[in-house]
Amino acid sequence: MVFSSITFLFLYLPFVLILYLICPKRLRNLLLLLASVFFYAWGERVYVWILVFSTVFDYVNGILIGRFQSRGRAKAAKAVLLISVVGNLGILCLFKYSDFLLSNLNRAGLSLPTLGLALPIGISFYTFQTMSYTIDVYRGEVAVQKNIVAFGTYVTMFPQLIAGPIVRYKTVEQELSGRCVSITDCAEGVQRFIVGLGKKVLLANAAGAVWEEIAGMTGRTVALAWLGALMFMFQIYFDFSGYSDMAIGLGRIFGFHFPENFRYPYTARSITDFWRRWHITLSTWFREYVYIPLGGNRCSKAKQLRNLFVVWALTGVWHGAAWNFLLWGLYFFVLLAGEKFVYGKRLEKAPAPIARLYTLLLLLFGWVLFANEELALVGNYLKNMFCGSLWSGTTTYLLLTNLLLLVLLILGSTELPKRVGEALLRLCGGAQLPRILLRNLFLAAVLLLSVAALLRGSYNPFLYFRF
Repeated sequence: MVFSSITFLFLYLPFVLILYLICPKRLRNLLLLLASVFFYAWGERVYVWILVFSTVFDYVNGILIGRFQSRGRAKAAKAVLLISVVGNLGILCLFKYSDFLLSNLNRAGLSLPTLGLALPIGISFYTFQTMSYTIDVYRGEVAVQKNIVAFGTYVTMFPQLIAGPIVRYKTVEQELSGRCVSITDCAEGVQRFIVGLGKKVLLANAAGAVWEEIAGMTGRTVALAWLGALMFMFQIYFDFSGYSDMAIGLGRIFGFHFPENFRYPYTARSITDFWRRWHITLSTWFREYVYIPLGGNRCSKAKQLRNLFVVWALTGVWHGAAWNFLLWGLYFFVLLAGEKFVYGKRLEKAPAPIARLYTLLLLLFGWVLFANEELALVGNYLKNMFCGSLWSGTTTYLLLTNLLLLVLLILGSTELPKRVGEALLRLCGGAQLPRILLRNLFLAAVLLLSVAALLRGSYNPFLYFRF
């Protein structure tokens, strides 16, 4: 079950919300836990046991770490932490990377049978969450959670279970034990959810359909190749940020405040700036649990390069078990290292349009690498962007029929719509009724258009199976 589905919008979510509102506060965590396990099992009936095992496994590990530390047994606590990290990464590697490794060994001359294991939905997200909990307990940054229901609610919470953002335990620690859902929180949560739904259904899906059409062509012109790359770049942004908006909105409705995951990344003036704005919770996770423990910036340049290399190699393979993802991560390692050690200060002094153009062009090439798991397809697509005929009748047709969409995608990836909306609300002055009507008319239009698009049964992919 995904957020952008009729089943979720009109059956699951209303039913859970009604139960949550009438449920006694002391039982709300249990209700969310059961509802979230059902939500996950709806789309992942076979591997729901992995989610349950990960929850119990790190719940017990957290208790053991706390008990050993309270008794002064530091080595035993460290051993449990190691068991937690190895266990979590072992599960992740088994299901996500085993066949990739075996296939590559077979290409080297071996004849090893592949396991044929399907990838459990969202395993990269919830594995990172449970692992960060035990690490934070060991560091003394959070208290041990002794209530299995509260911990299970944190791990399985359906708003952020399958597509993030990656929520660290310390972010919701207090809200798990006691939270008050205000009318303001509910209203802002509903607004955020509708905006995210519109991003996903009206923008990301439309851009993705154009990308799929162009990617499947055999005789792409140069202009079509560039248009296709642009459409994928916008699809992945509006899809991912849309899901994050929906997750944050749902969290607010249930009394949780999840961290922001995107801040207009395509307005960045450098690749470094981009990664401060894109998938912020993943970048934060790698910084806190990999980069800083390796030494971060507080070491020699050679070690800083090593640290960057490790982080971005891991970031690449986190996104998928294929060579293109590893190369994608290393591509950003090279760019970030270049900005950090070679030309970053000159880039900071460059005019904003030039800096943004530099960033967008490099991102565009990176997304072509990300979109094609077969390296031969990557090379062919990049070649199409620079070689061959420039234009064709198909190019004219696709550009004209999608020109309005392209304009909306460009504008929607900036702060301009937000500023225009704020300006319109200011025109209403202090009168509350016109402000409420204007905002709600916009949200109602987005919701109705999104539902209409879903009812048509149009293109509605879920991009996060690979995660």
